[in-house]
Amino acid sequence: MGDLFIRRKLKLPRRLHRVLGVGSLFSVAYGNVGSSIYYALGVVSMSALGLTPPVLMLSGILFLFTALTYAEGATAIPESGGSGAFARRAFNDWISFITSWVLMIDYIVTIAISAFTAANYMGFFFPVLKTWPTNSIVGIVIVTVLAFINLVGVKESSRLNIFLVIVDIITQVMIAVLGLLIIISIPTLINNVHWGVAPTFDQLLFGISISMVAYTGIETVANLGSEARDPVKSIPRAVMLVFATVIMLYAMLSMTALSAYPVYQAPDGKWVTDLTQKFLEDPIMGIAYAMPGYLPVFLGFWVALLASTILVIATNAGMLGASRLAYFMGQRQQLPGFFSRLTKKAHVPRNSILIFSAIAVGLIVTGKVELLADLYAFGAVLAYTLAHASIIALRIKEPQLPRPFKIPLNITIAGRQIPLTAVLGGLATAVTWLIVVYTHPIGRIVGFVWIAVGLLIFFLYRRYKNKHIQFTETGAEAGPSSTAQDRT
Repeated sequence: MGDLFIRRKLKLPRRLHRVLGVGSLFSVAYGNVGSSIYYALGVVSMSALGLTPPVLMLSGILFLFTALTYAEGATAIPESGGSGAFARRAFNDWISFITSWVLMIDYIVTIAISAFTAANYMGFFFPVLKTWPTNSIVGIVIVTVLAFINLVGVKESSRLNIFLVIVDIITQVMIAVLGLLIIISIPTLINNVHWGVAPTFDQLLFGISISMVAYTGIETVANLGSEARDPVKSIPRAVMLVFATVIMLYAMLSMTALSAYPVYQAPDGKWVTDLTQKFLEDPIMGIAYAMPGYLPVFLGFWVALLASTILVIATNAGMLGASRLAYFMGQRQQLPGFFSRLTKKAHVPRNSILIFSAIAVGLIVTGKVELLADLYAFGAVLAYTLAHASIIALRIKEPQLPRPFKIPLNITIAGRQIPLTAVLGGLATAVTWLIVVYTHPIGRIVGFVWIAVGLLIFFLYRRYKNKHIQFTETGAEAGPSSTAQDRT
């Protein structure tokens, strides 16, 4: 109370409220990660075919390495900005801005693709919702409603997330168990793989690169570090809980899908699976329809309901991520302060919520799920690479930086402890990003244009503010951080 009085008297900037616990952080992250299976399974299977389950498991290992990196970074630097905050502390504002800017397009894409896909799953109840432009209109309505909820406050929106996540996890576990007992066939899964033919090497590379879209959301937890009640404990617990949950469900659901819809050679000579031929945009619905007896009637209804709810969570999580990232960038004068201005009552960045929701609405109008997935893969993998590099750089530059959570499995080089998982994760995500650039022409073009436009905005704004472009934040130069202020 005294801190709040002092800040009002001195007219210091408002800060985000620390109201989020493990459950809230988990629900926000799972809202992104858990929802991706509803569209990522179809997109990955289209390229990886019979190798879809191992490809998703390989991506899951990279996800674990990235989760450990974010757990250390977010507890050492628990403030809005996520990997952008890590990069600013480890390198300089140029690298920090690029990291944050490519993540911004990911959050916007998350809002758009989740809301649009939710509308398509709702088509089970009203078939007209699966046709354009009705599905785009419904997606726009979802974004509008969630924007209003977020304007009320983050605590209210996180309560909505927790409720919906509980319903979704229960249902996904039920489908996974039914798949294990009724559908999964190891011989079928083995016969699905035709080495070098189905998939080809290029298809496999494409599948690996696009599979990263299946593991999104850890960045959102780090981005909400300044709103966590006890970031030292809650952030590591939340990210590890998300990993344990999704790796199990993704393994079971992908094996169920490829057992139900084996890979075969079509009359035109192409190797395909009916999972993508018939259920590309709603693959989990395909699993429901593959069940025997009357189960498809019940599960079809339930999958449509759960997919809609979890995708609404993902839309909300993307909105939280975009607005908090813009708050960080505005606070660090990487974007105009207009973006970081908080409302008096709810202490949320209203302008950012409205602006980035509006951009997402523009993407929803296109109705191109494949295009959105390409854009996401470009930004996410590059940001993960820079996050790993930042954690390694901080271990070298600031070995005495307090790290409440420290990545295990370290190697000692020149007296510095280097996290092995960050090294392996950074190399793997860097290679994956190069694959994305090579195999995704639309993502490559739009991604580099997005970076170029962002750097132009950054340069012009810094010139206007007369700031040094290469400013680097270190422990000595940073001054009182938001963490220090929160402890007063």
